Amino acid sequence: MRYRDETDLWWAAHVRKTREKDMASKAEKIVAGLGGIDNIDEIEGCITRLRTEVHDPSKVDEAALKAAGAHGVVKMGTAIQVVIGTDADPIAADIEDMM
Repeated sequence: MRYRDETDLWWAAHVRKTREKDMASKAEKIVAGLGGIDNIDEIEGCITRLRTEVHDPSKVDEAALKAAGAHGVVKMGTAIQVVIGTDADPIAADIEDMM
């Protein structure tokens, strides 16, 4: 990408920082919806989903996950999939950093 002037450089940096803050905030909300960081055993991004293993699936709050931007939640015992779109990998990385 070619930048024309300092304003373009500033704007690109601003957009990147804003997106990073939004991702971190979304990650925090998803962690809360999964019952907190201590309830998460494992997490990985998979194209459009967060695939997780949790200690206690009863602590998973589907409404909170949807309020955080999830399009859907799939529960299979302690395996939880949170459908969030193409941001799954960076959000998974943010959550792994919290662990």
